[in-house]
Amino acid sequence: MSLRMAMVGGGPGSFIGPVHRMAAELDGRIRLVAGVFSRDPAKNAQAAEAWGVARDRVYPDHHAMIAAEAARADGIQLVSVVTPNHLHFDVSAAALRGGLNVISDKPATLNLAEAKELAGIVAASGKRYALTYTYTGYPMVREAREIVARGDLGAVRKVVVEYSQGWLSQPLERDADNKQASWRADPTQSGVGGCIGDIGVHAFNIAEFVTGRRVERLCADVATVVPGRPLDDDCNVLLRFDNGARGVLIASQISAGARNGLKLCVYGEKGGLTWSHEDPNVLTLDWLDGPSQVLHAGSGYLSPAARAVTRLPTGHPEGFIEAFANIYRDFADAIEGAEGVLVPDIGEGLRGMAFVERAVAASHEDAGWVSLEGGA
Repeated sequence: MSLRMAMVGGGPGSFIGPVHRMAAELDGRIRLVAGVFSRDPAKNAQAAEAWGVARDRVYPDHHAMIAAEAARADGIQLVSVVTPNHLHFDVSAAALRGGLNVISDKPATLNLAEAKELAGIVAASGKRYALTYTYTGYPMVREAREIVARGDLGAVRKVVVEYSQGWLSQPLERDADNKQASWRADPTQSGVGGCIGDIGVHAFNIAEFVTGRRVERLCADVATVVPGRPLDDDCNVLLRFDNGARGVLIASQISAGARNGLKLCVYGEKGGLTWSHEDPNVLTLDWLDGPSQVLHAGSGYLSPAARAVTRLPTGHPEGFIEAFANIYRDFADAIEGAEGVLVPDIGEGLRGMAFVERAVAASHEDAGWVSLEGGA
């Protein structure tokens, strides 16, 4: 039996909403049966028709949806939150309190205070909560994590992670019809972080996920390059990990010509690894004293962790939708009681929000090196 899901947000004009829907349903483990896809009734109905959701299960708001679905024998079991950041807390909290599991687009909430409150609600609910840190769903990212954990590289010494885009090189947010740009540049909807909250948290998360280390201190330069933009669009952050390793994190949305340039390099005592989102089925290993290796997704020599999230034989490329679907499939496993599932949870949500707020504040104050958890 498929788990019954509702979606809040993601209607016409959304980029990520259709991606969530496709990913959730790809493996047949989850089925979209209800939702609040838009505050505009016409767009709400349009999305429901396109996605095969019955008219009587399309609701004006998430509170009405949770109440009505609770009264049904075939009511929803989980809620997918794909709204702008300022709505994440209210929708997630209401769903958890209503006895539903929640999977949310990142970041977890508008700010760290909300994330801390949500963590308490998750704990009290006894339900599952997950964040779609999508890039952790790629098979070769899982393989990279296994390689580091096995100690193949030796102790991690340096981490370089870059996420560069160029789509906000011009002030697109001034065009009222460009919803994707306008809400991301609005502090009331996005929070204190612009670029750093939108893609910087992905870079931060994947660095911690692959290395298994935690960032303890940072030194941030968070800037607004396009004149008049209310939030940052370019970020450069030095990192210090809990084992003493050094790191560099670059996140930019004004790097003209860059498309979706997420790249991770991890260097240890014996060698390093490199993974790029624009060539996601390949993982390169470069050794201090030995020939370089190129590993390919779908190969039999990969770890069980990588093979478990691969659907096709080697040479048949899998991409963003499949990685996204791996997060949803893992979440379905977790809801059904599986142990040891790699689902980004509220803990990662708290770390992501702490990273955003601490980096932005430290940069504004020209504070130099600061603790991630607060204080000098």
